[in-house]
Amino acid sequence: MSIGATLAAARRRAGLTVGDVSQDTRVTEPIIRGIEQDDYAACGGDFYARGHIRAIARAVGEDPAPLIDEFDEAWRSEKEITAAEAFQPSMPLRRRERRRVRWTAFLAVLVLAVLGFASYKFVAGVGRTQHTATPHPSPAGGHTNAPASAPAVQGSTAGASATSPTPSASSPSPAPTQALAPASVAAFGPAGLADGDDPQGAALAVAGDPARPWISQWYATAQFGALKNGTGLLLDMGRTVTVSSVRVSLVNSGADIDLRAGSRPDLAFLPRVAGASNAGGTVRLRPGTPVHARYVLIWFTKLPPDNAGTYRASVYRITVQGQR
Repeated sequence: MSIGATLAAARRRAGLTVGDVSQDTRVTEPIIRGIEQDDYAACGGDFYARGHIRAIARAVGEDPAPLIDEFDEAWRSEKEITAAEAFQPSMPLRRRERRRVRWTAFLAVLVLAVLGFASYKFVAGVGRTQHTATPHPSPAGGHTNAPASAPAVQGSTAGASATSPTPSASSPSPAPTQALAPASVAAFGPAGLADGDDPQGAALAVAGDPARPWISQWYATAQFGALKNGTGLLLDMGRTVTVSSVRVSLVNSGADIDLRAGSRPDLAFLPRVAGASNAGGTVRLRPGTPVHARYVLIWFTKLPPDNAGTYRASVYRITVQGQR
């Protein structure tokens, strides 16, 4: 299977569109479509093509190393010049010319140093002359005026400080996100792992098969028939990760979902970080800022209707995007 076919298949397995991958990697959609068809003309060269392949592979959960190796074997340009080769002079300098250039540079530096020292001594001598000038006496009974040179010196100092450049701090670019596979998935209720709906089928929520989803218990109303205040699925990521977004694929429409995340599998330690109302199909839950958490909870606060006149949630895919 080619590089493009491998990336396209991994993207479809992750339930992502070309637009989703473009948003996560900041690679434009035309470039992504071209790479999936093994067309690298729009990449701008081998160096950028490798970077795009690496970013797309991480976003769809594919190992980029074998893809880069395959690219180098099949698509690498015949010769890539190094920076040293690019800036190497077309005609080498003879040894005598090199010595002449070195001596000329040394003499130029020496002349500049002498001129700088002479200018410094001259300016310093003028400053001492101004400071030692005798001030004019003030009228009888009046105050003695400060020397005229003092304000000038102060003004020049203030002007120098006002015009001094301020270094600007450059902000680092954010690292690319990738699909994060959970270590385990469990049904979760108001009391935690003890009262989740359909605990035996929790793994179906990440299997990606819409014909065999995880299905909650049925309830008489969308608010759980006043029996509880919610139900959901708890994803244990295995260790603390950075979560930037979560996609949930639903069978029925009309659900209210909260995305909660934290460090302990306890509802009190899993604060709400995002949410969606009347959700259906594939819904994307994105926190205002990426959150650091080990546990991610998909929490239903309102159930969608089913075909039997009752209410229940059905989930067949959950994809976590972030950084490890």
